[in-house]
Amino acid sequence: MTVRTRIAPSPTGFPHVGTAYIALFNLCFAKQHGGEFILRIEDTDQLRSTPESEKMILDSLRWLGLNWSEGPDIGGPHAPYRQSERMQIYKQYALDLVEKGHAFYCFATPEDLDQMRAEQQARGETPRYDGRGLELSNEEVQRRLAAGEAHVIRMKVPQEGICKFNDLLRGEVEIPWAQVDMQILLKTDGLPTYHLANVVDDHLMEITHVIRGEEWIPSAPKHQLLYQYFGWEMPVLCHMPLLRNPDKSKLSKRKNPTSINYYRDIGVFPEALLNYLGRMGWSMPDEREQFTLDDMIEHFDIQRVSLGGPIFDVEKLNWLNGQWIKGLTPAQLLDRLLTWKSDRKTLEDIAAAIQPRIQLLSEAVNWAGFYFNQFPKLEKEQFASKKLSEEQVRQSLQFAIWRLESIMSWNNDSVSQTLMQLAEQMDIKLRDFMPSFFIAIAGSTSSTPVMQSMVTIGPDLCFARLRHALEIVGGPSKKELKVWEKLNESLKLPKNDANDEA
Repeated sequence: MTVRTRIAPSPTGFPHVGTAYIALFNLCFAKQHGGEFILRIEDTDQLRSTPESEKMILDSLRWLGLNWSEGPDIGGPHAPYRQSERMQIYKQYALDLVEKGHAFYCFATPEDLDQMRAEQQARGETPRYDGRGLELSNEEVQRRLAAGEAHVIRMKVPQEGICKFNDLLRGEVEIPWAQVDMQILLKTDGLPTYHLANVVDDHLMEITHVIRGEEWIPSAPKHQLLYQYFGWEMPVLCHMPLLRNPDKSKLSKRKNPTSINYYRDIGVFPEALLNYLGRMGWSMPDEREQFTLDDMIEHFDIQRVSLGGPIFDVEKLNWLNGQWIKGLTPAQLLDRLLTWKSDRKTLEDIAAAIQPRIQLLSEAVNWAGFYFNQFPKLEKEQFASKKLSEEQVRQSLQFAIWRLESIMSWNNDSVSQTLMQLAEQMDIKLRDFMPSFFIAIAGSTSSTPVMQSMVTIGPDLCFARLRHALEIVGGPSKKELKVWEKLNESLKLPKNDANDEA
C-alpha cells in the first residue's frame, strides 16, 4: 500500500499558519513512509471562495517548501482537484445513498427548522434535526420533487448507541450517536456539504491517512457512517492538537497574526517558520530546537506528537528566526535581504510615494522606513484627537478592520472607498477620521498618503498594524464587542432604517 495524505484548504481568505501546520505533518508522514502528498482545493462555498485566495494559498505553501505531487496546478491521475469541478460526482453519490435507503429528502424550510429549534430549546433540549423528512411516504416525496419543491438530501444517523472509531494518537474514541446530527449532504442549490465531498474525494483519490485538526473529531462519526454506507474502507484518522495563543485560547487573528504572508512580509525565513511549526506538539528524537524539513522527514514519527495544545508564541518564533539568521554568512544574509524585498512593483510604488517629498536620496530612509518595519512605535497619546472622542477613535479602527477584512480585491479603490464610506457613515469628516490611520500604519501623520501605503504594504501587514494600534488605544471589551458589531452593521443601512434599528 502506498501511503497517500492530503491537505485540502478552502480558498476563502488569507493562507493560515494552521493550514501550513497540518500540511507539514501530512507531508512528513507521507514522505517518511515513501508515499505521496497531494493538494485539493475545497471550494464548494461559492459565495466566499475566490481565485485570488486559492493563488495565495498555493504560493504561500510553495514559499514554505511544502510541495505536492498532485494538485489543481499540476494535475494528476485523480483530476480535477478542485471540488467546484466535481459537482456531478457528488450529486450521483448522494442519489446513490437515497436509492440504497441511507439518505432521504427533506423539504423543511428555514422557517420550519427555526421553529423546530425554538420549540426544542423551550423544552430544554439541545437543538438538532428531528428526522421529520423520514416520516414522508415515497409517494409524497415523489409528488413534491415533481412539483419542483426546494429540498436537501440528509444522511440517516442512528438515534441510539455509541459510535466507536480509532484515532492514531488517541486510540479508540467514543461518541454517542445522540450527539450526531442527520447531516445535510446535498444543499438546496445542489451543492454538496463538506462532509459528502470530503469522504467521496478522499476515497476516489485513494487517501490512506487523514491527518487533520482535532476540531473535526465530532464529524468523524458522520464520515465513518458514510464510508460504511458506500461500502468503502475508511482511511486511518489522526486528529492533531490545535495551535493556541499564549493564553491557551484557540489561535485567532485577533490575538496573533495568523496569515503565512504576514510572517513572510516581516522577514521570517520559510525554513524558520516550518521549523517552528514542526515543534508544535512534536520534537526531534535528540530534542534539538533547530532543524530542517529534510531532518524532520528523516526522523518523523507521528507517535511523538503530544496532545497538549501547542502554544504559537510569536516571540519564540522571532528568536528561532534569529538563530537561522546567525547561521548565515554575511553574503548569504545579503542575498536573503535582497530577495525579501525584491518585488520591483512594490519598490516602484514606494519610490513614487516618496518622490515628491525628498530632495536627497539619503532622505528616502526616513520616508520609506515604515514600509519595511513590522510595527511602528506607538503611544496612546498619539491618537488623542481634538475632533474625535476616544471611543470614536477606537470604533473607527475596529470598524475599519471588520470592513477591510471583507474586501475581495485589495487595491487603492477598494481600500479608499471602504474608509471614506465608513467615515461618512460615522458622520466624521475625512480629515478628522484619517489621522488615526496614518499613525497606525506609518507611526506619524507626516507620511506618504496612507490609503496608498496600506495597499503597498499589503493586507496582512496592514491588519497586523491596525490591530496593534487598536490594542494600544484599547480594543472593545466583550460587552462592547456585541454592541459595536450591531452598530457597525446598522451604519451600513440607509439612515431611516438605521434609526429604526436603533
